[in-house]
Amino acid sequence: MPARACSIVLGLLIAGAAVAGPNDWPQWRGPARDGKSPEKGLLKSWPKSGPAKSWTATNLGGGFGAPSIAEGKIYGMGTREGKDGVWALNESTGKELWFTPLDDVRNVNQNNGPASTPTFANGKVYAVTNKNGVVAKLDAKSGKVEWTKSYVKDWGAGVPSWGFCDSVLVDGDSVICAPSSGKAAIAALKIDSGDVKWATAAGNPGGGAGYCSPVKTTIGGVPMYIVVLGNAGGAIGVHAETGKLLWQHKNNAYGGVAQIPTPIVAEDRVFISTAYGGGSALLQLSASGKDSVEMKELWSAKGDPMNHHGNMILIDGYVYFGHGQNKGVPVCYDFKTGEKAWHADREPQGAGGSAAYSYADGMLYIRYQNGLMTLVKPSPKEDDHKIVSQFNLPPPNDKRFSQSWAHPVIANGKLYIRDQNLMYCYNIKASTN
Repeated sequence: MPARACSIVLGLLIAGAAVAGPNDWPQWRGPARDGKSPEKGLLKSWPKSGPAKSWTATNLGGGFGAPSIAEGKIYGMGTREGKDGVWALNESTGKELWFTPLDDVRNVNQNNGPASTPTFANGKVYAVTNKNGVVAKLDAKSGKVEWTKSYVKDWGAGVPSWGFCDSVLVDGDSVICAPSSGKAAIAALKIDSGDVKWATAAGNPGGGAGYCSPVKTTIGGVPMYIVVLGNAGGAIGVHAETGKLLWQHKNNAYGGVAQIPTPIVAEDRVFISTAYGGGSALLQLSASGKDSVEMKELWSAKGDPMNHHGNMILIDGYVYFGHGQNKGVPVCYDFKTGEKAWHADREPQGAGGSAAYSYADGMLYIRYQNGLMTLVKPSPKEDDHKIVSQFNLPPPNDKRFSQSWAHPVIANGKLYIRDQNLMYCYNIKASTN
């Protein structure tokens, strides 16, 4: 893949993120929404017990959303005393700075907490609640709410099985969210007021959120946002300035419970994988005019979830992820053709459940649902794809919170692992070990 093309896409995404620091992780899946940290100088192996733990944060509240990190603070969401809200911690110590409740709990008896990752941009924090899809803008220093919008009340969205789980994209003066309703499959809000700039229905009358978060790219000078909708809405691309529907891919009938993974977008390709049997696809996009884009399906696998909760990482033209529903069997695919490079027979020894992937300094950080944390040297050759180090995370301290799905976060020489109402901070900087 040409380096210049990759840098263009990366630059566009980073520009939309309003990155606070060169090694911060200010939003869902990092600076460019691709699961990668730009940081260098990290450990290439760990002790048997794992890297040194700097601190443990407690009483965060139930939730399986990953944290975001910017300007010395850590932001996340949790359930406390019947309310879902946003918390902020001191990055150095893990001590809480504030907590702001935003919405009622979706299901008291079956609640794993909110799953949205707060987005930091220009001194503000933006988050989405689990029950009513309340999009909130908060002051990053104080936690004070500046405005709110609701997927349910404002757009008539139906609450999906696991509640609303998307993480908004901040792009210039717009906040891009995915209500996934009949009135608004995707929408742009004015960053200052929360007023609607545009909303795209996308021919999705049944509505239903797919849990997918929007990403941005530009094809032939046409800027667009891409997101996968719930039910039969499929994948869509809309014009970033007007909300015009540019293309929609429904061939795989992305149905089932959830379409969780964020699409991988690079050059003219879009790699899509959905959870719970909805299917997967590789699409090619090309500009056909000033405000038009054509979409072509290059490859698809109907009924194959491929990746469940853990998302996918694109490295040097190959896509790495854990394959299977509630599984993490390591696989590698050619991003340009969709062809399988290799597919492991089973999960690594000791691993269980979904595998959440992140990447930094040439290494994959893979956290399995059963608490196994691994450091992997990736390779498009299966024999060279190796687990370098691994350790077991501490067991959950509250049986009410059963799901450990939050993705690893790498920022400023530290590895952050959210485990529902706990979070662990590990020192992975080579120069300080």
